[in-house]
Amino acid sequence: MSSLFIRKDLASIPHEVRDVVSLHGEEQKHAVTVNRIRVGEATSIGDGRGLVVSGPVIAVSGSVLSIAVTDVEQVAPTPHRIHLVQALAKGDRDELAVQAATELGVARVSPWAAERSVSRWVGPKIAKGLDRWRTIVREATKQSIQAWVPEVGHLMSTKDLVALAAGSRMLVLDPTAELSLTAVDLGDTGDPEGGAGTDPGIDLVLVVGPEGGIAPGELDALEAADATRVKLGTGILRTSTAGPVAIAVLNVRLGTWS
Repeated sequence: MSSLFIRKDLASIPHEVRDVVSLHGEEQKHAVTVNRIRVGEATSIGDGRGLVVSGPVIAVSGSVLSIAVTDVEQVAPTPHRIHLVQALAKGDRDELAVQAATELGVARVSPWAAERSVSRWVGPKIAKGLDRWRTIVREATKQSIQAWVPEVGHLMSTKDLVALAAGSRMLVLDPTAELSLTAVDLGDTGDPEGGAGTDPGIDLVLVVGPEGGIAPGELDALEAADATRVKLGTGILRTSTAGPVAIAVLNVRLGTWS
């Protein structure tokens, strides 16, 4: 079975064909004890930034797993990159959304402390929550065998989100919107020159609210900053489901999935 493991410093060590690349520490332990990788099996090691080497496992021990590199690939980021802003939600619903979004190929995920968010990150919980999301995107990237690990942005306030809307192409999921996501004009996404307030590597910002929906005042503020409200259909999806469904629709519309 194909598999992918992460070594962040891959680009700085010998990694060409016929080189030997090894895993150590937690990644090695996961490969050997969880995935049960054995000598002779094919696997891949990436740096999470597009570089992936593949080859057969030639050595496994209690502290190292090594592969003989037979293939080297530098994978470019997708031409249309999506930034998911996911409102904090109770239980693990926001985490489920982040996991699925990663598997669907988003470029960045950011937590949003929305007015109606039941879950709250304050004090030490902020760092703990961000670390948890980083673990989720890392493991989901490996599971889905993708070359790029999504970035995890800082905890956003509604004020932060409004400022982001003013300098980006932002779509806000809202079941009361008149415009459908399948019909909205996506226009020319992104700003290749990286104008003020934009990220030249991000094309679309997708905003998903918490369980109780986005508060009217928040919707008004985002619309005033040029965000576009869109709906997915006639029903109302859970916060853990809405983002991944919308990302799938966007992947088709943007040509990421052909």
